[in-house]
Amino acid sequence: MKRLFFVLAAVIFSTQLRAQQDTTSLSEVVITTNKYPKKQSETGKVVTIITREQLEKSGGKTLPELLNTVTGTVIIGANNALGTNQTVSIRGASAGNVLILLDGIPVNDPSVITNYFDINFLSLDQVERIEILKGGQSILYGSDAVAGVINIISKKASSKKLNVHGSFAGGSFNTLRQNIGFNGRGNKADYSLNYTHLGNDGFSAAHDSSASANFDNDGFNQHAINGRLGFDAGKTIKISLSGSYSNYKTDIDAAAYTDDRDFTSESNNRQFGAGLLHYFSNGSIHLNYNYNRVERSYLDDSSHKSNLFAFYSKSNYVGRTHYAELYGNWKLKKWEILTGTDFRSNNTDQWYWSTGIFGPFNQPVLNARAKQISPYASVVYKGNEVNVELGGRFNEHSVYGSNFTFTFNPSFLVKNKTKIFANLYSAFKAPTLYQLFDTYAGNADLLPEKGIIAEAGAELVAGNPFSARIVGFHRKTTDAIVYTFNPSSFQSKYLNVSKQTNYGIEAEISYVNKIYSITANYTYTNGKTTSPYDGTGSPLGKDTSYFNLYRIPKHTINLTAGIQLTKDFFVSTHFRSFSKREEFIYGSSPEIIDGYAIVDLYSEYKFGKTIRIFLDLKNITNKVYFDIPGYNARKFNFITGLSFQL
Repeated sequence: MKRLFFVLAAVIFSTQLRAQQDTTSLSEVVITTNKYPKKQSETGKVVTIITREQLEKSGGKTLPELLNTVTGTVIIGANNALGTNQTVSIRGASAGNVLILLDGIPVNDPSVITNYFDINFLSLDQVERIEILKGGQSILYGSDAVAGVINIISKKASSKKLNVHGSFAGGSFNTLRQNIGFNGRGNKADYSLNYTHLGNDGFSAAHDSSASANFDNDGFNQHAINGRLGFDAGKTIKISLSGSYSNYKTDIDAAAYTDDRDFTSESNNRQFGAGLLHYFSNGSIHLNYNYNRVERSYLDDSSHKSNLFAFYSKSNYVGRTHYAELYGNWKLKKWEILTGTDFRSNNTDQWYWSTGIFGPFNQPVLNARAKQISPYASVVYKGNEVNVELGGRFNEHSVYGSNFTFTFNPSFLVKNKTKIFANLYSAFKAPTLYQLFDTYAGNADLLPEKGIIAEAGAELVAGNPFSARIVGFHRKTTDAIVYTFNPSSFQSKYLNVSKQTNYGIEAEISYVNKIYSITANYTYTNGKTTSPYDGTGSPLGKDTSYFNLYRIPKHTINLTAGIQLTKDFFVSTHFRSFSKREEFIYGSSPEIIDGYAIVDLYSEYKFGKTIRIFLDLKNITNKVYFDIPGYNARKFNFITGLSFQL
């Protein structure tokens, strides 16, 4: 590890020696996660942008793999078998505390316990850029935006009347991926339509610890399509319509270290959205609506691995969300004002049926719903060197009542080169439908989890070729919801009984010019939980503190170095290191998961502006490692292909 830090320090020092004059100021980089376009230098919030160019040079990666390279972001299971449940964590946050946005609209799945959205539905081929906004963002986006938001921005129409783009790739595990897209722009309308297919034979999701049980491969097959139509309804009014459908089928194993040849899952996501934008000289008004439906079904015809309780099982989970918002922003000299309100209606239908040696078991059907309405506002003062944002949101929930959150974000520009910032947020996560209404453990008296988040740091805003940022963060959550079990009464229940604390440091640095590109980041994350219940939900009799970052490494390092060998030939290497982690074990001490380091190689060659061919070699040392004990991660694998644009 000392040698690793020495190499990293040497690389960073070398980038400083090669720093040249500014070519592109960060003040010119525009972000949209503030609900209206804003220069990055004018906000104290911590924002990371994955650009279209970076996406094009990630032709062999999935979305989880790419997000895993972002400072402070961990996608658990990003390199496991396709279709694996992949939860997003920012700065050590637990599942469901990072909100996914699609084109600025919050999406989730009310049918899962923690309300998170399945990012397996999303394909990088259909993405224009990604913005990761860290810290508590409940003022802008409400529930679940406790540790941050990830805004996935769809591909937009080109300036031509017709633009055709596509790709074809194949690789290890008989992987095949095809993508085709059309977009264009006329005098008063623009459109885009994208289709992606991804399939492979896979490998065994469960790890065969005996190396002799002949576990079968778990395959994956996905179809995804999205489209968008925008048109002018006047000189200052634009209307947009959008829709998407993603469906994937995957094989599943019974449990960690346990194969199952007859367990399958099918998931699909349907979305429809409509928006109206009215813009004027000093601002704009937005009206948006989005319908999101997620359905998951599981079938286990357990002729291969039967057990006493379930020879055969079948289940179905449906989650639906209606989301509507109206907001406006105004720019008045040195002031910017944002005000609006949003409405959310979530509902779920769930059922499970199985049969075994004790006969059939039919779990009571769960039908649950809840609504929220949330007015919010923020005011930004823009001085020559000082920017200050102050905002608040009032949330009214149909079950637990109301709560309030705030944000305070001051930042200072020093000689127009260094931005110093100190942010204070409050954020919340509303109890999910399952936690409120589950037949066995639901509790309709639950309150929302409440977080207080503080961060401070400095960022070099001089722009290319050299940039750097360091941030310290601290997040304290009260009324955290945990599952509890009383052995004496044999009853389970969700309760607001825990306090969680997470803290750490993020550091990142980059040097980019026309030939060389070097980026490096390091994250330290730590934390604890204080609760009168242990990790199994059993009572302890008194408050006890214990480490709570299960599967999250304390130390992560990412280092990417690229070189443009010729005008058309580019190569790069990526190094990723995760320190050891802990895995929760029911009724026993946590298991230690070994740390690991992975090296990838990437190369591409462009034939003019039309065709690009690439080769992505991953885990070139064939490292055997685990993100989740008992489940395989990919050893050496590759993907190669071409993309085109006409």
